[in-house]
Amino acid sequence: MVYAYIQDVPIGEELYRRIIEELGPEPLDGSLLHLCVRRADGGLRYIDVWESEAHCARAFDERIHPAVDTAFAGHRPGEPVVEHLDVVHATGTLIDQSM
Repeated sequence: MVYAYIQDVPIGEELYRRIIEELGPEPLDGSLLHLCVRRADGGLRYIDVWESEAHCARAFDERIHPAVDTAFAGHRPGEPVVEHLDVVHATGTLIDQSM
């Protein structure tokens, strides 16, 4: 079954774009969907769906955290709280129906 979460991050669009630039154009292995939306307070919210929690963890270790560290010039603040979602059903063109 897929792994999904919501994460509110206290950064603006400019820093977010630097992180995305550091990640590069190659897709993250196992990432099915990443949405970044603006919150009313000006911060951002990520909504992510992954093939599995293992894919997500590997992407954070290998690509996401290094990109964030570079964007923050090595002074990354603590990790934002992650709200894990209890996925009951997932469907759509990005979801392999055999999962």
